Amino acid sequence: MKKQHQEFLATLPSFGWLALFVLVPTLLVLAIAFRTTDVSGGIGSGWTLDQFRVFGEKSVHILLWRTLWISTLTTAICILLALPVAWFLSRVGPLWRPRLLLLIIVPFWTNFLIRVFAWNQILHSEGGLAKFLRIIHLLGENESLLFNSGAVVIVSVYTYLPFAILPLYAAAEKFDFTLLDAARDLGANAFRAFLLVFLPSIRKGIITALFIVFIPMLGSYVVPDLVGGADGQMIGNKIAQRNFADRNLPAASAIAAVLTFIVLAPMLFRRKEAD
Repeated sequence: MKKQHQEFLATLPSFGWLALFVLVPTLLVLAIAFRTTDVSGGIGSGWTLDQFRVFGEKSVHILLWRTLWISTLTTAICILLALPVAWFLSRVGPLWRPRLLLLIIVPFWTNFLIRVFAWNQILHSEGGLAKFLRIIHLLGENESLLFNSGAVVIVSVYTYLPFAILPLYAAAEKFDFTLLDAARDLGANAFRAFLLVFLPSIRKGIITALFIVFIPMLGSYVVPDLVGGADGQMIGNKIAQRNFADRNLPAASAIAAVLTFIVLAPMLFRRKEAD
């Protein structure tokens, strides 16, 4: 009992921080979602369910579908690219391992907006990459690498790839690679050993990487805004429009509230898996 009391006191500051800066704002968003919109903009005094009628709009259906498939595709690409990197990092010698990990972490030292703006220039229609692709006839004269869903996926993969690599590496580092030799001795080829022995052993790392990429992607706003254009907008951009351009905070909160439940769904699924 005394040990539990000590553990409670030790975790109390963290719980207090989460309650103040996560739980309370979330409850405020949920409450505002049921308020009316003031005629002059802002939050009205009445209560209503009308704000959720926005989900009957076709444009919102399109944004939700686009958000889901872009988030899923980005997560899948990140996992596929991160797996061989995590494998390599866990096998490389102790001399090079910290240096390679540093190279993965270094982009975090640069401002996020600057990195996205850099990709804006890389994918620009008059940029060197677009000109090169036109020379080799892989890009039409009137086609663009920028302001579409493909640009959002590319920049999002660049942004979230380190978040996938680190948990996969943490899991792969603990793996006993002699098990792969044992699998090959029993007749499995290298790919089959990787698929049936290595991947199940780092299952928790894969699930962690999956959620740590997928959940932030659902609420992505900056990347679609700067490189997505009209064809690459996601639901986060709709929330921003309702809030800043339309000055309709209750409608923005209604969309954010539903997005919150969508985000919580995979987390609850993960908890069920753990149980």
